[in-house]
Amino acid sequence: MQGIAPPRTERPNLLLVDDDRTFCEVLARALEARGFEVLCAQDGNEALRLAVERTPEYAVIDLRLPDMSGLKLLEKLKAIDENTNTVLLTGYSSIATAVAAVKLGATYYLTKPTNADQIVAAFSRLGATPDVPVAERPLSVDRLEWEHIQRVLTELDGNISAAARALNMHRRTLQRKLNKHPPRG
Repeated sequence: MQGIAPPRTERPNLLLVDDDRTFCEVLARALEARGFEVLCAQDGNEALRLAVERTPEYAVIDLRLPDMSGLKLLEKLKAIDENTNTVLLTGYSSIATAVAAVKLGATYYLTKPTNADQIVAAFSRLGATPDVPVAERPLSVDRLEWEHIQRVLTELDGNISAAARALNMHRRTLQRKLNKHPPRG
């Protein structure tokens, strides 16, 4: 799949937002090789400043940023330019955050680890994909708990204290659960 590039003669600009500087640099080089002019930001405020200056045609946003949620940044970027084609990346995927991202206008939602080819391919996916197979196995109890926690946390704009109260759970217990990787299946 190497060599996938946007169908343009000029280089479209892409805003890449991730607090992991090394990941950002490596992914930026790979995306530049695929025809993008890449602007990197390590937090939401830096991303917003760059977005106002350059109005990106594409954006790749990490869900967890040091100063704001990737969902909040997505919402603010869409307010700057609703046509920005956006992919949200996360190492902690959940149905709730995927749904929230799509509702806020994300083109696609990818789970890390991912690569430049997957991101470029995601930019061309508009709308739901009807050919996604339904899982034969139901989700495990641990995964259902994770999904429920993520839904509540998303509804409360990432406020851990409010989510802990809503879940009738101690705040530290909730933080411990959130620091673990999501259970498989």
